[in-house]
Amino acid sequence: MPSSSKKCVVVTGFGPFKGHKVNASWVSVQELYNLGLGDDVELVIQEIPVVYTKVQNIIPELWEKYKPVLMVHVGVSSVANELTLEQRAHNDGYSRDDVHGQVPPSNMCVDGSCEDIIVSGINMSLVCEEVNHSSLKVCSVVSQDPGRYLCDFTYYQSLHINKNCTAFIHVPPLDAPYTARELAEGLKVAICSMLKQLCL
Repeated sequence: MPSSSKKCVVVTGFGPFKGHKVNASWVSVQELYNLGLGDDVELVIQEIPVVYTKVQNIIPELWEKYKPVLMVHVGVSSVANELTLEQRAHNDGYSRDDVHGQVPPSNMCVDGSCEDIIVSGINMSLVCEEVNHSSLKVCSVVSQDPGRYLCDFTYYQSLHINKNCTAFIHVPPLDAPYTARELAEGLKVAICSMLKQLCL
């Protein structure tokens, strides 16, 4: 459990999957942990398997255990060239096999949800501006489509629990063009910007 005197931020990355034996998201999240988010923030990191059923169990457990002021999921995208700040997630359309060769039976993330799309309460355009106006090498863009795979699925899971303080960031593969350290520095600026929006 995090210290009661500190704000808890949970940041997740994903494990390996086809085409990504080393997942840049988890490597960059581990680098972020080394950097930290400041003395007043308790940073918790978690690797998530690329498995639908695991996500459905792990995400609610993280919310319940840590009660974070901010939940940030980080995933890798082979088509990304920058930090890609995802504004929303989808409930349906999950027909791509996870690493166990499985898909959700209904192809949905949360059965019975009345919201096909959930938009994060965090303004990703403002976060994007702050990253791009920093002195960092890394640049960022805003996206409206996390891709209907485990990234989108995980994001929707968290948004369904608390859309006001949930975010998702896609990173490019390592050294294409950024190192893990550069990605982590970008993640830090982005997350600190989100905390400012939340007045934390």
